[in-house]
Amino acid sequence: MTTVSEIFETMAYGPAPESDKQALEWLERHGRAFGLFVGGRWTKGKNGDAFDVINPATTALLARVTQAGEGDVDAAVAAARKALPAWSALPGHARARHLYALARAVQKHARLLAVLESLDNGKSIRETRDLDVPLVARHFYHHAGWAQLAQSEFAGYGPVGVVGQIVPWNFPLLMVAWKVAPALAAANTVVLKPAEFTPLTALCLAELAHEAGLPAGVLNVVTGDGRTGELIVQHPDVDKIAFTGSTEVGRIIRKATAGSGKKLSLELGGKSPFIVFDDADLDSVVEGVVDAIWFNQGQVCCAGSRLLVHEGIADRLVAKLRARMEKLRVGPSLDKAIDMGAIVAPVQLERIRTLVTRGVEEGATLWQPSWACPTDGYFYPPTLFTNVSPAATIAQVEIFGPVLVAMTFRTPSEAVELANNTPYGLAASVWTENINLALDVAPKIKAGVVWINCTNLFDAASGFGGYRESGFGREGGKEGMWEYLKPQREERSGKREEASKKPAPKRASRSTLPASRFPVPPIDRTYKLFIGGAQVRPDQGYSRKIVGPGGALLAEVAEGNRKDIRNAVEAAHAAATWAHTNGHARGQILYYVAENLAGRAAEFAGLVEAMTGQGEASAREEVDAAVARLFSYAAWADKYDGAVHQTPIRGVTLAMNEPIGVMGIACPDEHPLLGLVSLVGPAVAVGNSVIVVPSEAQPLAATELYTVLEASDVPAGVINIVTGAKDVLAKVLAEHDDVDAVWYFGNRAAGADVERASAGNMKRTWVEWEPRDWMEGEGREFLRQATQVKNIWIPYGE
Repeated sequence: MTTVSEIFETMAYGPAPESDKQALEWLERHGRAFGLFVGGRWTKGKNGDAFDVINPATTALLARVTQAGEGDVDAAVAAARKALPAWSALPGHARARHLYALARAVQKHARLLAVLESLDNGKSIRETRDLDVPLVARHFYHHAGWAQLAQSEFAGYGPVGVVGQIVPWNFPLLMVAWKVAPALAAANTVVLKPAEFTPLTALCLAELAHEAGLPAGVLNVVTGDGRTGELIVQHPDVDKIAFTGSTEVGRIIRKATAGSGKKLSLELGGKSPFIVFDDADLDSVVEGVVDAIWFNQGQVCCAGSRLLVHEGIADRLVAKLRARMEKLRVGPSLDKAIDMGAIVAPVQLERIRTLVTRGVEEGATLWQPSWACPTDGYFYPPTLFTNVSPAATIAQVEIFGPVLVAMTFRTPSEAVELANNTPYGLAASVWTENINLALDVAPKIKAGVVWINCTNLFDAASGFGGYRESGFGREGGKEGMWEYLKPQREERSGKREEASKKPAPKRASRSTLPASRFPVPPIDRTYKLFIGGAQVRPDQGYSRKIVGPGGALLAEVAEGNRKDIRNAVEAAHAAATWAHTNGHARGQILYYVAENLAGRAAEFAGLVEAMTGQGEASAREEVDAAVARLFSYAAWADKYDGAVHQTPIRGVTLAMNEPIGVMGIACPDEHPLLGLVSLVGPAVAVGNSVIVVPSEAQPLAATELYTVLEASDVPAGVINIVTGAKDVLAKVLAEHDDVDAVWYFGNRAAGADVERASAGNMKRTWVEWEPRDWMEGEGREFLRQATQVKNIWIPYGE
């Protein structure tokens, strides 16, 4: 068997330098047989299974690593659960000290980690040494700051609990830092599964963290393939899953966690556009392309794999690119002079080859440099396709390799259309000397990160994550911290439970109440649906009876179905300009809705009382609270600002809060008016258009609201209301590919259906089945759920 020293010598073209002997000693100290790191110590797997870790550049065996089974995952989760109370009880300063110690440990062992990463993954030592490891330390430093500030900056929020984290093989150590640092800062404990191809640096970091004083059980590492990841996802004592990987696996995880109550964040695939306008500095563009697609052998989820170039400069740019590609060097990762290392594994190499062959078969023009790759190891040359159709497989499918596909455009609007012509939305680059053009185009691109005249910039202060089928949730910055926190409602829940034990207020019979206070519609009146700014009949013409607490018929409402939802979604998409209406104008319309609702407060209080029997004073309180809530979100409409992140570049990084798009909202059954306003208000305040399914049993406040909306200048299609079977309609919304997010407040089983169905296009969901005090249900929590953050990196200076 090849020794570790021989592997090193083959890759480094000579004996190991003194600075790198630490990596050799670490590998040899473990005898190349690695167990799991659980509860602060190394343990052997319970079933004795193991797998090989291969060096991609030489195909030699680096290590044998334990394949964790069910018992191993149980032990890791139990260790994390045991450590959670003490860890979460620590003051923020104490956790900050631990994270600071982790950052210092990474810096002190930077060379060890960089060499291990290059051996394990096949990437250039220049990348691991100069980019990956320093950014790992930066993440721990940055999140030490959030731990210090947590009590003041995240008041009312606490840790989610035990977090299961599954990271990919393309940035094995950096992805660990992205996930572990915020999780620990927020006082969670972690069960981490690194990728089976690249587990060594995660195991090394866990050992270093323990040596640095991190309490036992706070960070646990279990190794294995997808079977191990599945055990973590399905474990009943894991409170959150954070996954980075393919969209296909993301869908599986979304379905597996549906209805479990687990919090979920997914950073998935991408097919990122690299847009070049005709006034761009082409020499800078060429170097940007090198960083965008040949960095890390193109094994980057946000790689700029689609070159969209203005047709007037396309030939010049392609000529410059080919000349630059001829000078790229491919070779062993420990050679400091290479530009590209090896592909991580044979299965990935075969995927690249298969998709390249498909591109040629579909008519695209293939170009590769004249030189040959090394024959030993898993190498693939930088590749350029031209004459590519936007619908071609290589233009739509994530190749995850050093393959660039080029297409042309004529106008900025065509560039945006091409950029958005995939189901993904992770990142994009825009290259132009016209800052007005750049800042006009960037917000129109459906992506979580947009770089202007730069690419592949990352920092702990700036959130990273995708739109659409690139997943949801953010990693980094304050927005990334929210992924590991949950509201601390235990005390309020206890009060609600206590209140629920008190005798219910006596419900008055409708017949004893003055008609003037209860303008209940005649029995023969049937409320329609509200779609596209108009009251419309339901598709099948069916209706359902709405009765009061005493059994008296109050009215009938339309029974919406799948086709009605389809029509409402079309109307919501037609109202897309609402997203571009300025915040002041959106606020003015919400104020107007509040004004008109206040003018009919007595009437709506009568409806609420008739439906719920909660009493006149309580019903009026709900209406008054709904008016106040509309005022709140009218106020927030031009005040829910983004941020300028303090990233260490010569420039600014703008974090923009953007609307998600078309949202489906299934309202709670309790508080039929206030619950609806509490959800619709924040969604439309930030620019979304919505399809609302009101309380199934008590919808009349929503149906009577039609006339308020019609009188308040709400643009057609911004708010659409479909009455009927809430759980059925919510599932239809979750299944609809043109719905971008679904909120569901109801029962657990239907919530699970919504989460499971959302995996179709990886739409965002917010599902709650626990009772909530809607009299207090407003604020930033709702605004965060109604927006997605886009980070725009803008360098400046000569």
